[in-house]
Amino acid sequence: MVMDETGGSTVGSIQDPFANSTTATTGATTSYSYPSSSFFTNYPLISAFLAFAIAQSIKFVASWYKENRWDLKQLVGSGGMPSSHSATVTALAVAVGLQEGFGGSTFAVALILAFVVMYDATGVRLHAGRQAEVLNQIVCELPAEHPLAESRPLRELLGHTPPQVVAGAILGLFTATLGHLIFGTRVR
Repeated sequence: MVMDETGGSTVGSIQDPFANSTTATTGATTSYSYPSSSFFTNYPLISAFLAFAIAQSIKFVASWYKENRWDLKQLVGSGGMPSSHSATVTALAVAVGLQEGFGGSTFAVALILAFVVMYDATGVRLHAGRQAEVLNQIVCELPAEHPLAESRPLRELLGHTPPQVVAGAILGLFTATLGHLIFGTRVR
């Protein structure tokens, strides 16, 4: 707060070190003025959600084309071509890079997250799905009187093959890049 010649106070601005905002102080009250950003204008978030929706829609339509029936589980299920997980995290990383710059720590975090998710999709989740397939086959061959013979089958489509992950990553790259070109977000 700054005092003027008459002893009254004038409004002063100080930089808040813990937020990207300016703090305005008047007397005993403090108000914060944050940059105008909204959930609906968050380019990286929109890119990630859009890539996910496109990937799941592709699976939904492909399922209809192959089986001649609509399978609503394809809209939210995991596994299949393309990988919606890979599309989502790749779109997020690329959008963060395009918006914040590729040399920043935010992009580094998004990139590492993308690598971990894609590695998990082709590693742990893929092999867990293959094990579920084998276990389901074993349970099917059990005699009817066995206690596990009536158990519910395990989900087999959990992970992705490398081509499915690559296809998802390419979809995410195109989604974020196209969003950048259409909406013209600037690199800071």
